[in-house]
Amino acid sequence: MRIVIILLLLFVSYGSLGQTEGLAKNYFEQGKYEKALTIFKKLVKQNPGNNSQFLYLIKTYQQLERYDEAQVAIMEKLNGRRQYPQYYVELGHNYTLQDKDSLANFAYQKAIKSVEENPIYAYIVGRTLSDYSRLDEAATVYERAMELDPERDYNSQLARIYGEQGKLELMFEKYIDLIQSNVAYRPSAQRNFSFYINEDPTNEANIVFKKALLKRLQGNPDILYNELLSWLFIQQKDYRKAFTQEKAIYKRSGGDLSGIIDLLRISMEEESYEDAKQVAEFVIENAPTIGGKISGYQYLMNIELELATEEDYAAIQQKYLGLFERFGGGSETYALQLDYNEFLAFKFGKKEEAIDNLKTLSKKRLSIYQEARIKLILADILVFDEKFNQALIYYSQVQKKVKNDRLAQEARFKVARTSYYKGDFEWSLVQLDVLKKSASQLIANDAMELALMIRDNSLEDSTQTALKKFAKADLLVLQNRYSEANALFNDILENHKGEAVEDETLLKQGFVYETLNDFAKAEANYEKIIEFYNDDILADDAHFRLAKLYEEKLDMPQKAKDLYEQIIFNFADSIFFVEARKRYRMLRGDEIN
Repeated sequence: MRIVIILLLLFVSYGSLGQTEGLAKNYFEQGKYEKALTIFKKLVKQNPGNNSQFLYLIKTYQQLERYDEAQVAIMEKLNGRRQYPQYYVELGHNYTLQDKDSLANFAYQKAIKSVEENPIYAYIVGRTLSDYSRLDEAATVYERAMELDPERDYNSQLARIYGEQGKLELMFEKYIDLIQSNVAYRPSAQRNFSFYINEDPTNEANIVFKKALLKRLQGNPDILYNELLSWLFIQQKDYRKAFTQEKAIYKRSGGDLSGIIDLLRISMEEESYEDAKQVAEFVIENAPTIGGKISGYQYLMNIELELATEEDYAAIQQKYLGLFERFGGGSETYALQLDYNEFLAFKFGKKEEAIDNLKTLSKKRLSIYQEARIKLILADILVFDEKFNQALIYYSQVQKKVKNDRLAQEARFKVARTSYYKGDFEWSLVQLDVLKKSASQLIANDAMELALMIRDNSLEDSTQTALKKFAKADLLVLQNRYSEANALFNDILENHKGEAVEDETLLKQGFVYETLNDFAKAEANYEKIIEFYNDDILADDAHFRLAKLYEEKLDMPQKAKDLYEQIIFNFADSIFFVEARKRYRMLRGDEIN
């Protein structure tokens, strides 16, 4: 019993110390240094071996410009029984803060000398020097330690320092060496490369990296260098050059198409369809299995659809039918058949034919997930055809068939969206509130966005007149009936001016104008949101869409840059923040470091 009481007392004591340390740090962060100092003094006295608390004590002294007291505390550590060579760096920094450069340099050299005497101290001394931006000394420490003890590996630390020093060639060489010694380090190295590499092939870092890889390839044709060159060209969106590298990798890897297929997917996502077409044709020609060839044809048909006009649809249908004649209409061409029937229903206007085809396909030997996907598409077609009740039945069947799967969550969201199209906003909200906790972040975000829109537009208008019009216009956009949608949007803007739905309407109509290539009208809509609704939830959407419009369609890079900058400074919690910062830096001509 006595032991239990002692343990409880110790537990309470440690808990109290932890809370006290947290309070001291909080005071420090708030600039209440005198209060922080009082607590840190007590903590260091109670627990002299706690390095973190001691360093906070030193920093607090320095914030109060009590450098002599900081020096006394550091010297006590240095004169103690145990050796702490990193405290020579702390001493040097304390002198630096007082502009006592000669004394500071003497202390830094003492730290470096300790590594000469025992390389084991290199990591902590080098890290402390780096923390105070003493990069030259930190590099010296790591380099010398590796000379003295070849078993030690500080290449990752050196690579990072070389980058911060602007020594790009040395940095890339170190990172490449690291990848060669441990292929598992490659994702980490590529993340670090991304701080320097950007889309601009004339960017200095891009040029240096490319030269380093080509030089190595000439001396040693290692497949790693082709892989890294392909990665570089993908960052530059030069998919043709990436394809050249991927073909070299394919030949030297014994026919592995995985890199080629990844490139095909990326070029499709980036809408580089001509490049994607070449890659898809290569996959079809070289795929070792029928399934691989069918997958290549699926990509190829998707590319044709992206580039097609209505006049091309009949020819595209014949190409699909030719593929089914060649490869069959069974489970082997399941994914291709889904694409074909979505094309029939949503583009070619043959909804009934698509529904019949999908019902026939569902009777084949399929997995429950394949059956669920068919029912999901059937329901989508029925919504497109405004047969809402039949669609809701299919969506419910999907939820029951694949419970807890992402497909079930997708079906539940589509139930909510269908109810919204019908004007049954109450039932839509019930479904959306469940989906806010969805494991899929995308579905959860979409659910929160739609729920917020419905609630915002139900507060002022209990009859939900404007919301019903907006939901109908939203459905018309889904159906590609843009002129009818625009007529409804204009009705809302004229008859419900100043209501909560106005900014939603301007944004959605802006999207329609972009789809119709009427960029001047899209610009005007986004500008109205920024002018009149800049404190509302859609302000960041309007800034981002308008910035992309200026950048990609209207060739006004300065205006785009200004808008991206506003997102960075005024909308830090926006989902567009990271992309806006990337685009801003690129337009500004940064070296992204």
